[in-house]
Amino acid sequence: MTTGTALDRPALIRRALRDLVAEQGFHGASMSAVAKAAGVATGTAYVHYDSKEELVYATYLELKRALGEYVLSRIDGEALPAERYGLIWRAIYEHLTEDPARARFLTQLEASPYYEKAHQRLIEEGDPLMEEAARPDLAELLIPLPPEVLYSLSIGHAVRLAAAGVELNPGEIDSLIEATWRAITRPEVVG
Repeated sequence: MTTGTALDRPALIRRALRDLVAEQGFHGASMSAVAKAAGVATGTAYVHYDSKEELVYATYLELKRALGEYVLSRIDGEALPAERYGLIWRAIYEHLTEDPARARFLTQLEASPYYEKAHQRLIEEGDPLMEEAARPDLAELLIPLPPEVLYSLSIGHAVRLAAAGVELNPGEIDSLIEATWRAITRPEVVG
């Protein structure tokens, strides 16, 4: 990862954190361990990130931005809500299975004390996936549950399956999309 001839040290540090958390959890990802994995001095890691917490947030935001860009590039904004939902679910699973460490980092973060602040920062910066889910034609079909519950019942499955390295065939993906769509939509919704 270079820009011209200079190393992109912040990117190396974020990648090292992501990989260490994915493999060992947050306890195995001290700033010194992250710096060592990134091939930089611990002081260099602190030059770019004031704390492990700031590094966690930066890594999370980077992963979520990349995921959002990937998903949005693969959906048809004019499609009906059920079809858009299926495209979103499939794209999330596809993106995360390309590099399961991304999904493992996200699942570790979601179960950590860092999650609430990290997610709040994402919302403040603008999360295109949340914005897509909030579109009126889709939002009006959803069961009135907290967003965290809807996430867990729907695309959270795609993230967890990718994190576990579960390889699904197209028919299994279709079945999961249908089942999770039913789980989050009002009973009278068809299609």
